[in-house]
Amino acid sequence: MTSGHFIFIPAVLLVGLVIGWILGSRAARDAYAMELRRREERAAKKASQA
Repeated sequence: MTSGHFIFIPAVLLVGLVIGWILGSRAARDAYAMELRRREERAAKKASQA
């Protein structure tokens, strides 16, 4: 193993962690917004039926 591996491998892992963090936080935010929208629609539907 050359000395370049000691720099390259951790760098690739760090880039992967950063990309995963960004994509994961975006997906979680979208899922939360979707759940809020569903709850609002259910509440509006329930209010209109009552």
